[in-house]
Amino acid sequence: MHFSANEVAEATGGRLTGPDVTVDGASIDSRTVSAGQLFVPIVAERDGHDFIATAVDAGASAFLTDRAVDADATSIQVADTSLALADLGRAARARLTGPVIGVTGSVGKTSTKDLLAQVLSTQMRTAANERSFNNELGLPLTLFGAPDGTEAVVVEMGARGVGHIATLCDIAHPTIGVVTRVDGVHLELFGSIAAVAQAKGELVESLPADGLAVLNVDQEAVAAMASRTSARVIGYGLTTPADVHATDIRLDSELRPTFTLHTPWGSIEVSMAARGRHQVSNALAATAVAGGVGIDLDKIAQGLSGAAISGLRMELSRTDSGVAVLNDSYNANPTSMNAALDALVGLSDRRRVAVLGVMAELGDTARAEHLAISERAAALGVDVIAVDAADYGSSVTHVPDIDSAVAALSDLRAGDAVLVKGSRVAALERVAVALLAAPGAS
Repeated sequence: MHFSANEVAEATGGRLTGPDVTVDGASIDSRTVSAGQLFVPIVAERDGHDFIATAVDAGASAFLTDRAVDADATSIQVADTSLALADLGRAARARLTGPVIGVTGSVGKTSTKDLLAQVLSTQMRTAANERSFNNELGLPLTLFGAPDGTEAVVVEMGARGVGHIATLCDIAHPTIGVVTRVDGVHLELFGSIAAVAQAKGELVESLPADGLAVLNVDQEAVAAMASRTSARVIGYGLTTPADVHATDIRLDSELRPTFTLHTPWGSIEVSMAARGRHQVSNALAATAVAGGVGIDLDKIAQGLSGAAISGLRMELSRTDSGVAVLNDSYNANPTSMNAALDALVGLSDRRRVAVLGVMAELGDTARAEHLAISERAAALGVDVIAVDAADYGSSVTHVPDIDSAVAALSDLRAGDAVLVKGSRVAALERVAVALLAAPGAS
């Protein structure tokens, strides 16, 4: 979105020094600055002000700063660069006339965001956050970076405590809110599932009376959020009666779902590119939003059929020797871990191996949750290799590092299948990379 430097100064209460240049979007990372962007140095573990010169050399036409800086570009001096970035998000939001859709939930928000953006883009000029830019920095960057003429914006909203989503809503002013699930994720930070539900529900509380709340009615905690909003509610679900639901769900040999989609606007057959049965629920959420804003049903099916999801999520490849490798290593929690185990079982009737890392931030429930995964894997006939994750218990194979995990898989044969999954801190995608390194892997 194009802003003049003077407009940036007005939005942030800053002092402009230098020519009134035009900026197009913003970056907080000097390594990814594009020509013409505004550079916003954030003070965190490292001080972004140390990289202003690098950003200017990379093409930034202006920069924010909280101090006097000598650099060969226009500057806007503000009291706090992080707060100024939020102000820029608000200024960009004020220019948008179409729907702004917030997506939150313990599980599935990134995939739902990806599917929804693809479906909306079949009929509307749509912008969405990159990767998982879902916090107080990523969300305003998404709004400020939306191209001129954008008709719909999808913003993922994460939370690490009560009040965080309310803060994001104060910037984005969403007109539509999607809540996917409430699960025992980040309990180390939230303290209880009740607190998770309280936090996620802040999204629907922020919606205007003429807005739309899209709720997963398969979960009681999410369905109950209907009482926390004055907006219209559309429910979606797999196991309970819902406004938007699916029947006749089946997976092909590549784990891609096909199902009959039922909506208030009609029914249609859908075949998805995204893998895993759990993606059907995310597709229902995307459908509810898209139908709610008037996207044609055939366009919804078209968007779902071509939509890809963000990387390291249900990436299926095969080694040259014919071993299936399911790389779902972006993150992990009990809900997504069970879904991934189900997907693994669908890949092979031969040996199934799950290379698992820690499920982080589960608090006091960590040991019990990891043991429950071990028990379910055993019941499904899945061998578990735990990488530096003692909580999976004594019934699984334990290895200390990535190299040891790869070595433990040396006896895999054609027709075997391997799942790689753990929280981001485990970085288990390195196992998948090593397995697929042989020439001819696909």
